[in-house]
Amino acid sequence: MLTERFGQADLSNLIQPLDRYHPFPTADERERWGALPAKVRGAAIAQGETLLGYTWPALPAVLYMDFTRTGNRSRYEGPYFARRNVLESLVLAECVEGKGRFVDDIVNGIWALSEESSWVIPAHSNRGGALGDRTNDWIDLFAAETGDLLAWTHYLVRSRLDVVDPLISDRIRREVKSRILDPFLTHDDYWWMGSSSRGRLNNWSPWCSSNVLASFLLLEPDAERRTQAVRKAMQIVDRWLAGYHPDGCCDEGPSYWGVAGASLLDCLELLRGVSGEKIDVYDQPLVKEIGRYICRAHISGDYFVDFADAPAKVQIPAGLVYRYGRRIDDPRMMALGSWVYGKRGPRTLLGGSFLRALPNLFDSQGIDAPAKPPLVRDVWLEGTQVMAAREKEGSNRGLYLAAKGGHNDESHNHNDVGEFIVYLDGKPVLVDAGVGTYTAKTFSDQRYEIWTMQSAYHNLPTVNGVQQQEGEEFRASGLAYRADDAGAELSMDVAGAYPASSGIKSWRRTYRLRRGRGAYVEAVDEFELERPTSDITLSLLTPLTPETNDAGTITLGRAEVSFDGTALSASVEDVPLDDDGLRSSWGAHMSRIVLRPKAATAKATWVMRIGRKG
Repeated sequence: MLTERFGQADLSNLIQPLDRYHPFPTADERERWGALPAKVRGAAIAQGETLLGYTWPALPAVLYMDFTRTGNRSRYEGPYFARRNVLESLVLAECVEGKGRFVDDIVNGIWALSEESSWVIPAHSNRGGALGDRTNDWIDLFAAETGDLLAWTHYLVRSRLDVVDPLISDRIRREVKSRILDPFLTHDDYWWMGSSSRGRLNNWSPWCSSNVLASFLLLEPDAERRTQAVRKAMQIVDRWLAGYHPDGCCDEGPSYWGVAGASLLDCLELLRGVSGEKIDVYDQPLVKEIGRYICRAHISGDYFVDFADAPAKVQIPAGLVYRYGRRIDDPRMMALGSWVYGKRGPRTLLGGSFLRALPNLFDSQGIDAPAKPPLVRDVWLEGTQVMAAREKEGSNRGLYLAAKGGHNDESHNHNDVGEFIVYLDGKPVLVDAGVGTYTAKTFSDQRYEIWTMQSAYHNLPTVNGVQQQEGEEFRASGLAYRADDAGAELSMDVAGAYPASSGIKSWRRTYRLRRGRGAYVEAVDEFELERPTSDITLSLLTPLTPETNDAGTITLGRAEVSFDGTALSASVEDVPLDDDGLRSSWGAHMSRIVLRPKAATAKATWVMRIGRKG
């Protein structure tokens, strides 16, 4: 896309040199900082004041080794990210206030990051040992982000650092050059660059590229190296885009959209800005659809469709969503961004990296206009086979249904072909658990030992004790989708998601949302097995406390699930949650409802209906 349109152009004539690249005001340019809204300025300064005299947490070698020894990521990543968040808050406070009282703490932060042996987090180290590679010959997501943070710090407050000692700014330039700029130009073998034969790219490609690109534009004085970096970043983004379905769906989940589709915006804004608006591909349909996905995945409030590695509750970047919507002229995206801003207030513009905080502050005019979330009525993402439907456009009242087909080798995959979720009045009824806190096991060959990844803990069948299996060949087939004012429906055969040992010949699942008076959601299982068995379970996961009876009804808060009580029986298992990530969405526990046949069968049609109680 980018290289096709601009590959033949002389990029050196499009890209501004370092001494002319001035995307935002520095701390010395007081007029624009002083013109920010008082509430925004107050929030930034108050945030910085809490960090005066900050004690920078240590990152000793044994803490780095903790990941290899125990598989725990959080104990190292907690203080690692705290250092970076604090430095950014201090720099922003100094820029807003402009009185110099945050400078000493900023210097301490720069020194702390510069003295880290590696900016690569332990979980991403490619060295194979317990400690990071001191040669700094690998760029992961957070090494790239660290380079970006220091590059913006240099750009924004360099003059104030130089008053203390010019060595500080020089240290930033040397560290970012050796750890980020030189390796990026030297290497073509980083998997996220897409030049090797490794599989489909994911969020790493735009996420790393945006941060590395910013570091080059802010620090690299050599025109030829600047041009090389821009060209290479464009190539990487193009390779990543080539793996996207035209529907723009982020199959990694809505939380990853914040570093996939949103990082695409970061890249495109950098390219547009450094070229004087000449490098611009916002007219491309795929760029627009990638942005719109975040509206299509929104259920209600902070709830989003959490297929794959995603929490059910997502704090989306309000300013970025608003700016993306404005750039592609999409009122729904702009409304969603404005609504989130109205709910969270000015502090939401300060979050995230400088790549986002600065444009949020200086290029989000109009975000404070009152708005309602768009709450899209019908969604069909054909390439990724995801559907969603609600009773009425723009309203969270009533029933909401989302379901997916796809295959079991998607990015951040769960074995979940045929999964569906149901909400009522914007609150969860039947859900996807999402993902817990990452550990070494999450991205190992033991991934599918984790219960949240298994089909038995999704709203899916298990037959003869056999669950779905991972791999692209395990997929849905025969999909059919339709939607109109009366309702929406998706059907598919999920038999192909199970290995032959399950004994499934065919298993057609149909999901319906019926609109209008007496609205309901219906899930129909029509199946045929190789031989009769009673070893069949239909799992249903809920954060609510189910009330069951023998008549074939299950009460879930304001909702009621009905099924054929003569054919199926229901039992309930408690699923305690000891993971902070899962608890943030669902509380201390969930319940797993298990429906089982009362007699052996080889062929049946089971209908389950979910509606408002009473």
